[in-house]
Amino acid sequence: MSDAGIGRRPAEILTFGCRLNIVESEAIRRQADSAGLGDVAIVNTCAVTSEATRQARQAIRRLKREHPERPVIVTGCAAQIEPDSFARMPETDLVLGNAEKMQPESWTRLARSNSLKAASLAPQDKLAVGDIMAPATLSLPRIGVPQDRTRGFVQVQNGCDHRCTFCVIPFGRGRSRSVPVPEAVTQCRQLVEAGTAEIVLTGVDLTSYGHDLPGTPSLGALVTAILRALPELPRLRLSSLDAVEVDAELREAIANQPRLMPHLHLSLQSGDDLVLKRMKRRHSRADAIRFCAEMRALRPEIAFGADIIAGFPTENEAMFARSLELIAACDLSYVHVFPFSARPGTPAARMPQAPGAMVAERAARLREAGRAAQAAHLGRRIGQPLNVLTERGGTGRAEDFTPVRFLGGVEPGQLRLVTAQRADEKALIIA
Repeated sequence: MSDAGIGRRPAEILTFGCRLNIVESEAIRRQADSAGLGDVAIVNTCAVTSEATRQARQAIRRLKREHPERPVIVTGCAAQIEPDSFARMPETDLVLGNAEKMQPESWTRLARSNSLKAASLAPQDKLAVGDIMAPATLSLPRIGVPQDRTRGFVQVQNGCDHRCTFCVIPFGRGRSRSVPVPEAVTQCRQLVEAGTAEIVLTGVDLTSYGHDLPGTPSLGALVTAILRALPELPRLRLSSLDAVEVDAELREAIANQPRLMPHLHLSLQSGDDLVLKRMKRRHSRADAIRFCAEMRALRPEIAFGADIIAGFPTENEAMFARSLELIAACDLSYVHVFPFSARPGTPAARMPQAPGAMVAERAARLREAGRAAQAAHLGRRIGQPLNVLTERGGTGRAEDFTPVRFLGGVEPGQLRLVTAQRADEKALIIA
């Protein structure tokens, strides 16, 4: 560590948004610590909804209010998409782009520089944001085992080449880039050697993995390579998937690899075909239902979660009803509900908008249906033996991602075979 870091508090990092941001925040933490950069606050923002961006701005103001002398560095998707607006905030000392935040030299340069101490910088002097579409390759951030988590996350893909009409994330993340298979296997091996019992592969558009690499290896090929190279890895899990892009080798792995966890989180977004078309999604309602049925035939114990948007522009009550019905049709075990949020510059922002109260009411109905689906799922798991990875706070997750709570407490990081005799509204209960 450089002399700049001696006697300083470590950087405080505040993370909004997805698992990928969590992974990248851990990499930022390690890079800032290694560079000796302390006494700063770093806000890793999310742009998936306007509410996420609003919360980030609110946090920036709070951080500066609590510690006026401490520089505030703003990065992440919202900062990449709206750099000027964040630079105009008097509480912001630096806006760092999404590509720049993953470069160790960015943090080394900041640790050696006095620029963050300069008072009243003009907004244009606060910007360190490049063209996110320029990077053609993806290097894996070296994160080690996150300090506050029991499972390891490995970023194997970033960016997106699709243009869903509601989404700004491609403009915050750039085009789709993948980590070569050997590099991904190497980091997984490091996590296993550090004692990680479960690894989660993450990305912005995970099922597009490998399209940009020589030989175009598929996500299924990557999964197979990791499991073959690491027979000592107990559990491998996948983050959010686009069902229509699941390749044949991944289907085979789901069917035949017991260490690949029987749980898929699907980016469904709607249950109505016309809404899906207006979203520029690549699947139909029938595709989603058929995929879940086919996966359940291959792996009967599999469980599904999904993202669904409430109140997309032009959605009427009949269209919305088909999204509600999709929860049962796909037999989802939980639902992540997103009230539609118009993002400036997207095609959906120019479509006829539903009234805010209607969007909120539909989101509430979706959440209620999601709670009922989760309760039904938990009820089906009562009395079944489940292999659970324990986590902090006396909680854990079964192989199918069913949440478990231990009333007597439990040490995190253990694999335990348990059978629950009851459940509350959120988890199976182990007395």
